[in-house]
Amino acid sequence: MDNLAIATPEIFMLVATCVVLLVSLFIREDNPTIIYWSSQATLAVTLLLSFNQIGEEAITAFSGAYGIDAMSTVLKSWILLVSIGGFLYSRDYINDREIPRGEYYVLGLFGVTGMMIMVSAVNMLTIYLGLELLALSLYAMVALYRSSSNASEAAMKYFVLGALASGMLLYGMSMIYGATGSLDLASIGTILTDGNTTSVGARFGLTFVIVGIAFKLGAVPFHMWVPDIYDGAPTSVALFIGTAPKIAAFAMIIRLLVDGLESLSADWQMMLAILAALSMVVGNLLAIAQTNIKRMLAYSTISHVGFLLLGIIAANPEGYSASMFYAITYAFTTLAAFGVLLALSRGGYEAVQLSDLAGLAKRNVLLAVVMMIAMISLAGVPPLVGFYAKLVVLKAAIGSDFLWVAIVGVAMSVVGAFYYLRIIKLMFFDEPVVPIRAVASLDVSAGLAINGAAVVLLGVFPGLIMAACVAAFA
Repeated sequence: MDNLAIATPEIFMLVATCVVLLVSLFIREDNPTIIYWSSQATLAVTLLLSFNQIGEEAITAFSGAYGIDAMSTVLKSWILLVSIGGFLYSRDYINDREIPRGEYYVLGLFGVTGMMIMVSAVNMLTIYLGLELLALSLYAMVALYRSSSNASEAAMKYFVLGALASGMLLYGMSMIYGATGSLDLASIGTILTDGNTTSVGARFGLTFVIVGIAFKLGAVPFHMWVPDIYDGAPTSVALFIGTAPKIAAFAMIIRLLVDGLESLSADWQMMLAILAALSMVVGNLLAIAQTNIKRMLAYSTISHVGFLLLGIIAANPEGYSASMFYAITYAFTTLAAFGVLLALSRGGYEAVQLSDLAGLAKRNVLLAVVMMIAMISLAGVPPLVGFYAKLVVLKAAIGSDFLWVAIVGVAMSVVGAFYYLRIIKLMFFDEPVVPIRAVASLDVSAGLAINGAAVVLLGVFPGLIMAACVAAFA
């Protein structure tokens, strides 16, 4: 019973998702309201169950394969909150297109379940199971828009490269298991720290694990799938891929590299430092040349992965908490940007070109302001939350003698500001090029307003989140 109590949010989510799946079989496609609200109710109740676990003592269950601690409870709550926003923004977009609504919401819920498992997993096998549940859900979500050849192509690319990444990660885990004789991350850390086994095999395994993680994150040079998937996938699916999974990926890094392989930090610090520098440089430089806003946001994601890794390479609690703060704030800031694109993509029209945003302030002030807030925050301009997020990860990198990576980060922040500010110029100073209706439903407008206000408020009062991040690694 103790095991079931610890996994209550995940168990409820899984059962409720199966119920939603069954209900969708008896609901006509032209009446999607019940499926949407039942999916949102599933996320909301699971969020309440996760909130109830915040502050509880760290404990493991299921023979040490699963557990909760300060980090997992906070991250699961944010994953659920961001997913609620993602479903809200995606509803009208899905209703306007030939995307199976029941399948979309059910696959999204299964993906959220996979993320929650990744966050709470304290065993390599459990991490892999959660990762594959998420990955398989995302592959199917990208392919749901069956009338789009671009979506089908993107799904095939995502599946092939995702399978390659999973294979790399699994091979690295098997090598670590061969070197230590354990799948439990705490036991692996103890064995490697005590020197009870040779670390040569573990170092080989670490290399493959880093490659697998870099593939999943989209870090350079393993980034080739990111812009094609963002561009080819339906915008609602691109939103889902670009937000909450980044929080789960951060948790996976912490579990594998910190909980299990922290004694090898001297090895993985330099690997991650190189990946971070390359991601920041390549992501920002290639984003400048994009005229498709989804591809621009994809390269922006690659650059932000580099900043996210800055805190990890510090290999200390200050750096880990800084990266946790970065992952959370990046997720809900990107959520706002994609939410505006989804609001503009009405009646079957796809707002994907930069020119589609021209003159937006004259058509819908709220959408323009929210997009402006998101772009300024992603650029790292004070007083928005993106500035503080970049500040703390840069500070952590400098404090751990990785000054050269921090210098690259500062330089690339200046470069990145160009393409973010270009969007603001288009929205407020250019005339509309395409007469797109810029009308969002009342609940979507309210959600975007709250989202934009949160980006501003948490920039002024970052301690509202930072305190929980620091406590997670205290």
